[in-house]
Amino acid sequence: MRKIIFFLFLIILINGCAKTSTKSSKDIAIDACKAECQKAVDEGTDLGNGPCLSNKLIDDWVCDVAHSPREEIDNQQENQCSAFRTGEAHHFVELDENCSLIKVR
Repeated sequence: MRKIIFFLFLIILINGCAKTSTKSSKDIAIDACKAECQKAVDEGTDLGNGPCLSNKLIDDWVCDVAHSPREEIDNQQENQCSAFRTGEAHHFVELDENCSLIKVR
């Protein structure tokens, strides 16, 4: 009986001390957007006009490229993610041409 109690105690102790690292949707979106951006750079895509890289990065998130500081070209609808403009997506990750994070919302 003492052994059973001891093993139960060990199981509870191990489970209680185990770290669980779950990423938030924000962190997942940032990582996915950076990967999408790097893929575009590797393929030679011109990011100078601040294109939308993905309207469906992950559920409810888009991935957009802009300038830092922001330029007028970034405000043109054709350079923004349509899913965000229409309300289909409610969050965005905005990166610069070097795939560095500008803004997350």
